[in-house]
Amino acid sequence: MTTAHDHETDVLIVGGGVTGLSTALFLTRLGIRPLLVERHPSTAIMPQARAVNPRTMEIYRALGLEAEILGRQSILVDYPEMIGGETLAGEERFRMDLLTHVRPSPDLSPVDWAMIDQDELERVLHAHAVREGADVRFGSELVDLSTADDGVTATVRENSGGAEYRVRARYLVAADGNRAGVRRRLGIGVDQPGPTDHAVYCIFDADLTEPLRSRRFLLAYLDRPTTGTVLVPLRRFGRWMLGVPYHPERGERAEDFTEERCAELARAAVGIPGLELTLVPPVPGWPQKISHSTGGGWVAHRFRSGRVFFAGDAAHVFPPAGSYGANTAIGDAHNLSWKLAAVLHGQAGPALLDTYEPERRPVAQLSLGQALRLLRARHEGTEEELTGIDDLTMIFGYRYESAAVAGERPGPAEPVENPRTPSGRPGHRAPHVWLSRNGRRISTLDLFDGTFTLLTGPDGAEWAAAAKTAAATLGVEVTVHHIGPGLEDTAARWSACYGVTSSGATLVRPDGFIAWRAPEPPPRPDHELTRVLTALLAPEPGVTVPSREPGDRLV
Repeated sequence: MTTAHDHETDVLIVGGGVTGLSTALFLTRLGIRPLLVERHPSTAIMPQARAVNPRTMEIYRALGLEAEILGRQSILVDYPEMIGGETLAGEERFRMDLLTHVRPSPDLSPVDWAMIDQDELERVLHAHAVREGADVRFGSELVDLSTADDGVTATVRENSGGAEYRVRARYLVAADGNRAGVRRRLGIGVDQPGPTDHAVYCIFDADLTEPLRSRRFLLAYLDRPTTGTVLVPLRRFGRWMLGVPYHPERGERAEDFTEERCAELARAAVGIPGLELTLVPPVPGWPQKISHSTGGGWVAHRFRSGRVFFAGDAAHVFPPAGSYGANTAIGDAHNLSWKLAAVLHGQAGPALLDTYEPERRPVAQLSLGQALRLLRARHEGTEEELTGIDDLTMIFGYRYESAAVAGERPGPAEPVENPRTPSGRPGHRAPHVWLSRNGRRISTLDLFDGTFTLLTGPDGAEWAAAAKTAAATLGVEVTVHHIGPGLEDTAARWSACYGVTSSGATLVRPDGFIAWRAPEPPPRPDHELTRVLTALLAPEPGVTVPSREPGDRLV
């Protein structure tokens, strides 16, 4: 074998699901052209995740994808309920309007949930990633990997024909799903709070008008044929997907679930023994009508090994409750991408990448606990128990603590805060506040364009010069917006939500999280801002940073 590498890339992404494709898109928008390999021949063929939460939609809104995603939603837009009972035809244990329960108010977010199936979302992401310059190769599987201090070398095999080639990359993002081949290859295990779950899935066509009783649900938790059974509508009325747990420890095997048995399981779940139904494959021409999955809940011991990073299901797996899986995965990709881009562009030192794990792993642990609690409540609880869970705090209120946040630490930091009454503290998502520009209503979130953004009040004119000095010193872009004339705070909420005075400032990271704030201007704003950005970006030696002046303070 020749010693020359067949391909070189800054970032190799292994896995072409929603995590990998989001990573590819985020990187291309930041000027990095990654190579992505995926062993399957195409994007997903099953709905899988079916709801994009508002925080994820805020991310896609910043990329200009909101309208396109909303235009490709599924029929679940008109199916807002979640129900629980012994069977579909039987008495309900609970029923709730799930979307109303988790929908943010217009003062919390400028966007809403998007009920788009994951396979449809992946097609959107794939098209935009390729258009922006990502090299996406389906039907290509990573078969070998070696790591070094300066990069990774991967061997990739094309499924069609078996040709192999090598890829030399400065960094690798493992987004290869819950099989986590890369993570396992590197010997990194998981913390698993509960047993592994096994389930069989089938899709069937049936007229369920009578047992539906005019209900419009997006998810039903049923006790027949066994506790943990789920029934969900698919893209067209009359087509359903059934998921039924099974237990290998009791001698049950995946191969025991024939088409005839799965048809009987569907009849038991609906509660009509003689129900006429037809099992169908997930896509026309697909050879199998029955599929199986292994799940549960776990979080990897580490989210990084040298120049390899783990994201999405490769880093954490959650039970299917609360829509945390894909949404947390996209949050991983968003967090990691701007840091990789900053390092690759020479704007930050490699130490910035050390902040990925301490920021995202606690979010995964928190989300896993929430998903397990939701799942128990839905299988065993009542509607009253369900409505006591504050999903919006989970979605918007988690906090980062790392060297990429110049935090205010007067005492132990809470992992979440109520986003309806935001504090503006560093480490939290920058709050949404409605503004008016040229008579048009926009959100503060619309001001964040993938660079560092400095927000200041009407009396903070000196911050513009400070940002210019810091940007020139460190070679980064810092966008400045003055909240005041021309960008009106019509509801007078900005100062309170961000916790600064009319002359103070807030620095927002490229991922929309608050990096630092100065409630009031320090004696030398240019020195202070340069020092803060230097601490956040950890640039390579050679950057000259002003010394601290008497009276300066880091907040």
